[in-house]
Amino acid sequence: MSSTFPSIQTKWEERWHPLREEWVVIAAHRQNRPWIGETISFQDKDIPSYQPDCYLCPQNSRVSGASNPPYAGVYVFDNDHPCVGLNAPEDPTATIAPPYQVRPAQGLARVICYSPHHNLTMALMNTNAIENVINVWQQQTYELGQTPGVKHVLCFENKGDVVGVSNPHPHGQLYATNFVFKTIEIELHASEHYLNEHGRTLFTDIIAAEQQDGRRILFEDEYTIAFVPYFARYAYEVYVAPKRRVAHIYEMNDAEVQSYARALKNITVRFDNLWRMSFPYVMAHHQAPMDGSYDAYHFFTLFHPPLRQPGLLKYLAGPEIGGGNFISDTLPEDKAAELQAQSTIHYREQSVEE
Repeated sequence: MSSTFPSIQTKWEERWHPLREEWVVIAAHRQNRPWIGETISFQDKDIPSYQPDCYLCPQNSRVSGASNPPYAGVYVFDNDHPCVGLNAPEDPTATIAPPYQVRPAQGLARVICYSPHHNLTMALMNTNAIENVINVWQQQTYELGQTPGVKHVLCFENKGDVVGVSNPHPHGQLYATNFVFKTIEIELHASEHYLNEHGRTLFTDIIAAEQQDGRRILFEDEYTIAFVPYFARYAYEVYVAPKRRVAHIYEMNDAEVQSYARALKNITVRFDNLWRMSFPYVMAHHQAPMDGSYDAYHFFTLFHPPLRQPGLLKYLAGPEIGGGNFISDTLPEDKAAELQAQSTIHYREQSVEE
């Protein structure tokens, strides 16, 4: 377990979230309030490299009846249960009365297996293997983005039972849709508004502000930076971004991809080392729509970890769901300090002496 870090006594503070143009309430004193609700039990269990009944392992059958090839690297296939489809009906329902509207949910959904090994999460992969995954994200984003009717490509990974993942085989998903996801629309509007008002790109100024403060930075080299943002909504929320502004993941060059792989490795290892467990999260790549030029938008990756303490979820309740504003139970500087204190060598790979 990680050490206990002294909390900065900040209560009832609002911090501006510039990418969402909304306030986040920081109430860090609530982190240690009495809790008699549900808790989550975790065990650091050994998972085999191959699972005969896993529908993502090489040569196994999937739920559709298709069989996976004996793949040795990254493997991509069309989702057997997609949320969108190219053949979505043009008139999906009968006449709808105003103010209601309806339209077809068209697009493509794919699954990306990071590795043939059932137990090899990103935190346990070497950086060369992570580079291969990034290359596939790049290729798939570009390819799917050229599909007629596709406006946006969302690449993401759901990791851990608590975020609804029943299969631990390391994998992510790609949604190429005829609409732009709402979060991206919000960020795009904020970025364009900021550029018009200040003459500078928003994320460039976010990076500069984090560098000036310094307390929340977890990784930085010539090409990439990773940090717990000043305006974090979730405990242990982490942004990873190329320092050079690019609108899409496929615009990163080889040196930037290598750096990005090191950053993703660094962050995921710190997560696992925090409580010596396979750390759950939702990871999403935030990139611009595919149907134009977006000079205000800066591609980045965002980790949303659902835990605020070992075994304790961040629940979305009245203020978040009912009111629409986040209340953070933790102070970003405290959570960054905890992650900064973690080794960048995975606990499963550390020697007995360490």
